[in-house]
Amino acid sequence: WSLPLILLAALSGCGLRPVYSGGGQGAVAQALGHVEVAKIEGKGGWLVRNALNDRLSVMSGAGPRYRLVVKLDDQISGFGLRADAAVTRERRTLRARYQLIDDATGAQVLDDTAGSDAGIDVTSSEYATIAAEDTALERLSQTIADQIVAQLALFARREQAARDSTR
Repeated sequence: WSLPLILLAALSGCGLRPVYSGGGQGAVAQALGHVEVAKIEGKGGWLVRNALNDRLSVMSGAGPRYRLVVKLDDQISGFGLRADAAVTRERRTLRARYQLIDDATGAQVLDDTAGSDAGIDVTSSEYATIAAEDTALERLSQTIADQIVAQLALFARREQAARDSTR
């Protein structure tokens, strides 16, 4: 039974720390709670902004410390042609370029991209195809929001580590 203790001791010494240590009161959660998401154009923008706001859960009381500006590129391209040149598959690609702006200084502190794509079957029913495109956009919006929040959490963790090292 000494092997599990050795492994536990080795793991604790590797420097691995959870990003969200401290839960809702931790430094990362506090930092994410002070991010305001600027309006994003289009239906995809509305979906991404709502997903981001759900994940960031803005803190009440204190005003935002950061502003998140997101620009989306939403493309649908057809491929998988039948003999009669009709498209049988589409790919919906959603890409986001996002910038985190420090409200106090106006400085851009993070500039990154996120993206994902989804395949869509094109059916003989135009309604079904449009519904599938909309569903793909909803899923892609959630994926993009997850990617952005993960990068914001890493940024907040690095910022906290930098502050801790100067103390």
